[in-house]
Amino acid sequence: MNRREAIAATAKLLGGSIIGAQLFLEGCVQKKESASFAPDDLELLNEIGETIIPQTPDSPGAKAAKISEFIQTMVTDCYSAEEQATFFSGLQLVREKAEQKFDKDFMSLAPEQKHALLVDIDKEASQGEKPHYFQMMKQLTVLGYFSSQPGATEALRYVPIPGRYDGCIPYLQGQKAWA
Repeated sequence: MNRREAIAATAKLLGGSIIGAQLFLEGCVQKKESASFAPDDLELLNEIGETIIPQTPDSPGAKAAKISEFIQTMVTDCYSAEEQATFFSGLQLVREKAEQKFDKDFMSLAPEQKHALLVDIDKEASQGEKPHYFQMMKQLTVLGYFSSQPGATEALRYVPIPGRYDGCIPYLQGQKAWA
């Protein structure tokens, strides 16, 4: 007997009186079909991520962390259908806003133009409805980057086996934060 059968049998035995029994069984049900990313969506996410967290001489950018793969997993596995729709329509809006503002595809914009466009969208996001597609993109980029191997080990100060805790270490301007 597997878990699904055991829970169903228990629910029948108790006359279906288990509160939230559907929630127990929900984990056993195949997830409804979620939206999928096209290859050009993933390329766009990498460029957006690299604009948010660019490569510097001291640390890799979001592309090095394969940010599009992280975002794809989070959106398809963790977002509701409504949030997925917001996210995917946001990808299309980024493309449209690039065309409107610069008469070019986002992918062919210069880095300064990409930055300027995303700053405008970020300002719009801070004043608009919640959740805003760009807030989702930005939050997933930051989360994915700093939880990735290059982000945690190269952008932050990383100590694989830390020593004793010292809560009063002087911080010098320009030092990396601790991972």
